[in-house]
Amino acid sequence: MADRAAPAVDLDGPAAPPRANGELVFAAPWESRVFGMTMALHAQGRFGWEEFRSRLIAEIAAWERAHPDGTGYRYYERWLAALEGLLAAKGLCPRTAVDAAAERLAARPAGHDHEHG
Repeated sequence: MADRAAPAVDLDGPAAPPRANGELVFAAPWESRVFGMTMALHAQGRFGWEEFRSRLIAEIAAWERAHPDGTGYRYYERWLAALEGLLAAKGLCPRTAVDAAAERLAARPAGHDHEHG
């Protein structure tokens, strides 16, 4: 079982999330959701924080190698890729299941979950 202690989210360095005045900054709702989901899964003992952190650093490094000019960098896209890879590696959520769910969600019509009136 993974260590359930509160993770020490990096304040600086390659794995540090975006911050403003010391507070985490999310550019879109999905970013805060994937952050929260990661924290919840860690708290449940699904993985150790260092397992996730090392994957995140590797995802960022791989992206930087592929994009040396840094154009288009999105921190939480790398966070999501690290989480998906870790969950798949641990057999908690195979990539095929994630891809199938994404396809189902993408196929829904725009505004399907909002009342009109």
